[in-house]
Amino acid sequence: MKRLKIVLQSNLFYYLLLILSFIYVFFSTVLISYKSKYTIENKLDGVVLSKKIDGNKVSITFKTNKEKVVGTYYLKTKEEKEYFIDNLKYGSYVNLTGELSDPSNNSIFNTFNYRKYLYNKRIYKIFNISSFNISNNNISLINRFKNFLSDTIDKRDNSEYIKIFILGDKTSIDSDDLNNYQTLGISHLFSVSGMHITLFSCVVLFLLSKLKNKNIPIIISLIVLFIYGLLCSFPSSIKRAYTLYLLLSLNKIFKLDIKTMNLFYLTIVINIIIDCFIIYDIGFLYSSLTTYGLIKFNNYLKRGNYFYILLKVSIIAFLFSLPITINNNYVINLMSPINNLFVVPLVSLIVYPLSILTLIIPIFNPLFDLSLNLLFIINNFLININIINAVIPKIPLLVIFIYYIFLVLSYRYKRMILCYLLLILFVKYNYFLDDSSYVYFFDVQQGDSALVVSPRHKNVTLIDTGGLVKFKEEKWKKKNKEYHLSDNTISFMHSIGISRINNLVISHGDQDHVGEAINIINNIKVERVIFNCGPYNNLEKELIKVLDKKNIKYNTCINKLEDMLFLQTKVYDNENDNSNVIYAELSGYKFMFMGDASVTTEKEILNKYNLPDIDVLKVGHHGSKTSSSKEFINEINQKYSIISVGKNNRYGHPNKEVLNTLNHSKIYRTDEDGSIMFKIKNNKLKIDTCIP
Repeated sequence: MKRLKIVLQSNLFYYLLLILSFIYVFFSTVLISYKSKYTIENKLDGVVLSKKIDGNKVSITFKTNKEKVVGTYYLKTKEEKEYFIDNLKYGSYVNLTGELSDPSNNSIFNTFNYRKYLYNKRIYKIFNISSFNISNNNISLINRFKNFLSDTIDKRDNSEYIKIFILGDKTSIDSDDLNNYQTLGISHLFSVSGMHITLFSCVVLFLLSKLKNKNIPIIISLIVLFIYGLLCSFPSSIKRAYTLYLLLSLNKIFKLDIKTMNLFYLTIVINIIIDCFIIYDIGFLYSSLTTYGLIKFNNYLKRGNYFYILLKVSIIAFLFSLPITINNNYVINLMSPINNLFVVPLVSLIVYPLSILTLIIPIFNPLFDLSLNLLFIINNFLININIINAVIPKIPLLVIFIYYIFLVLSYRYKRMILCYLLLILFVKYNYFLDDSSYVYFFDVQQGDSALVVSPRHKNVTLIDTGGLVKFKEEKWKKKNKEYHLSDNTISFMHSIGISRINNLVISHGDQDHVGEAINIINNIKVERVIFNCGPYNNLEKELIKVLDKKNIKYNTCINKLEDMLFLQTKVYDNENDNSNVIYAELSGYKFMFMGDASVTTEKEILNKYNLPDIDVLKVGHHGSKTSSSKEFINEINQKYSIISVGKNNRYGHPNKEVLNTLNHSKIYRTDEDGSIMFKIKNNKLKIDTCIP
């Protein structure tokens, strides 16, 4: 026992364990590729692990006898939705008919990759459900209790907030509220985490503090917390927090005198051994890095009053989680440590405890309402004074590694803050070192959107925004928040450090070209908007109202813009022929953007201009037969043809005859190739795609 104690108290022992665990992760997740055990299957059955009903879409994760699968079903009637709400439970046994498919990759660079996300959760297939059967006969005891808890919560006022605080279930909360919490840098308070473990353990230990045997309260708290973890389905942050609490408890019971930091290392090792893919889980990374920082600088956190200590805790947590925040959001709130001073005490000491009391004793509901109203007031106040949001581009892994080395080696706050400032400045302004030109053609489904970026971001032009054609839906189908196709476009621009657009060019006023313009303008600074020739339609008039409100300049029917020539200035009697047709020379390469211009416009341009051979053509009207005449294509003789088109679109784009006309060039299609990047550096052209 004495020798074992010596080994367990040795720092070297834990360093070796960490190194071995990371080697294990490398071999298990990088060198080995995992695949689904299913190939073709039209019938599956299994047990429901999680469920979500959003508008008319039902999403379930279920465990078959082989693996976990995500199933999706689109509800057809209001009665069908009510049936799912009443009968689909945690632990339900489902018999499903449908079709297996692969999850999709991201089709815009640097955005959320759904396939990779599911892969890291050991889910390799999606099942598109056509028919279903639900049985609730053999639900396990823990799932019965979880269903009882969920149903009880649903009967309470503000049930969505009770669910999020107790079970970590965010499916019912308004997504705009969640976005606001994320903007303020306080969204971690709305995830089950170490805070829940700490509060639960403190309550149990306090209630049992009168017992003579001091180990019994610890053991009971471990059992209670384990049951709580099962109810929450043990998210990664709870796994980390519970494992550390378990090790700290064993250390105390057996008087092993192991350092807290070494127990933290052992926590990481144990979690990696149980699930090597946990290392890629955002919640686990956030939880682990902030916990490491707090343990590392624990001595500095003991000095001062409550709010000063809370500020120091917030700063350390902010600094240690910073690279993860940046590489997932590309926007950081520099005031988040200050925001936490207002919100953390309210949530952890008042709102969260009241959510538990309200669940158990409904009479506390008025107090819970009052605490939530206070939270909303503080949230709105902080949002209104929120002027320090910084767009930070994606950080390379090497820079992250160097940042953490300097952060860990810092023993004073001044050095920590210096590390932070150097990281922000280097990453935010490294585009000054980039003398390349870029043209991106975004996959915006059945629509157009292209981004032109000059060297060192001197000029940024967005041509069209995309936009889904909207259909009127019944109330029961509507989601919590309107889906914006351009959110991924905005996220990508942020990921490369673009926080402003010099020029937003609207080729013409159709929904699939201008539909996302207002969302773009509301989320990124736009200096000027350029419209096409001809009268404004209703969509353009709505956009102009927003432009006037925000004092954004706009022009109509221009001939030239920086390095771009506008070739179509004649007014026709339809939007497509009035499309802006743009010719641009970028670092010696020639681009043409055709909008939805038809053969009529092409003839007019051929008669008016002596066009050179084009390097890259954005094909007109998504490859429709109304555009891209043989005469026009033969004249411009492009090397690359870009067709912006939606997968399995109902228009049948692109047309086969048009594809034959373009076959002398290399054809890229957004439905097959995803977004396409053209990078020009030292007079050389590099092409990359983001295949979905």
